[in-house]
Amino acid sequence: MKALSRCCLALVMAPMMWGQTTPTVAAPVDKTLEITPSQSWTDSGIDLHLGDLVEISASSLGTGNNLCDPQGLADLANAGKLPLESALPGALLAKLQEKSDTLLFVGAARNLKVTEAGRLFLGSNLGAAAGCTGKYSVKIHVSPGAANEAGSIKSKLASAAQIFMSGQFGGAKTTTADNQGMASDANLSSGSAETTKAAAAPSATLAVSRGLLDDALSKDLQALPRRVNDEFQHLGDMVNFILIGSEKQVQDALAAANWHVADTSTPGAVAKAILMATQKEDYLQMPMSQLYLFGRVQDFGYEQAEPYAMVASRHHFRIWKSTATYKGLPVWAGAGTHDIGFEKDQRNGKVTHKIDPLVDGERDHIGDSLQRAGQIRVMHYFTPTDAVQDARNATGGGYQSDGQVLVMFLQ
Repeated sequence: MKALSRCCLALVMAPMMWGQTTPTVAAPVDKTLEITPSQSWTDSGIDLHLGDLVEISASSLGTGNNLCDPQGLADLANAGKLPLESALPGALLAKLQEKSDTLLFVGAARNLKVTEAGRLFLGSNLGAAAGCTGKYSVKIHVSPGAANEAGSIKSKLASAAQIFMSGQFGGAKTTTADNQGMASDANLSSGSAETTKAAAAPSATLAVSRGLLDDALSKDLQALPRRVNDEFQHLGDMVNFILIGSEKQVQDALAAANWHVADTSTPGAVAKAILMATQKEDYLQMPMSQLYLFGRVQDFGYEQAEPYAMVASRHHFRIWKSTATYKGLPVWAGAGTHDIGFEKDQRNGKVTHKIDPLVDGERDHIGDSLQRAGQIRVMHYFTPTDAVQDARNATGGGYQSDGQVLVMFLQ
């Protein structure tokens, strides 16, 4: 433990030894465009550079029937062959060169990190025989990559060490799940005040169908367990989302949405995470504990976070393949929560992760990430008759939900 303490202390001190020189970086870019959906591409006039972060949001303009939707239109007639077959007709797309064949689904909102310099072009997913009315209003914000790197890496390295130290050695202040403001969590996780707020609010851009689920599928979903449990049979997280697709579809979709398979649990995992942080290497597979559904541990655990915040703050979930199928495809049950810091494990008094008690935010974050990556064919909310709305996880942390389960049909 002393060696780990020295490692953490070195990590905290490292930013102070890296010098104070601030590089000259380009200014952020903000731009709003109106785009008429067609087979042609619109030059945004924005040149992107390696490492830039691009935030794009879009909404429909116009009135009447057959109004274009940046998420795409499932019932657009005579769509024909589409530029991007994995996205719905009429969906907003992007590419980084005018003649590029590499197309990206944008939809109503998407954040992108530029891995290759180029010019941003925007277009719609329309074939020769399809069309819709109206326009897209598109807002673009670009944060220069050099500014992101210089402005965040020092604080994130120090924060990761400080968070871990406070959690392991009792310096962190913890609160109950009844603290609605969550302001006291700001000293528990990297950027937790903003992260908690974002996780708590359901995605405003989540494109959920209002259609009815198949009766047979609804019956199968109703029969699924509502909550997972630990090895001592303590009930825990709620099952709050469903994926429908083959194992390959699930793995490919989650990889496209920037989810990472968790490592198997090892005693040296935290030390490994901190060591990799000092070496500016990303450790995005922090182990997670084993929980049970259908009498077995999870088939897969996935997580998503900024690498330097992974020690304390991460989006994560576990999934289990059920015995149910829909049109020959497996039905996967998932339980997702957002870690926002540390608290005491009520079972043994040890330190454990504290979850955001508003778990619907994590459910919708999972759906939103897959939607942004163009991996969702359609989504529905399903409300079981015995919905979970107020409960505690296996370590004693309380959580609340509207009781709905997000059902996602993968592309």
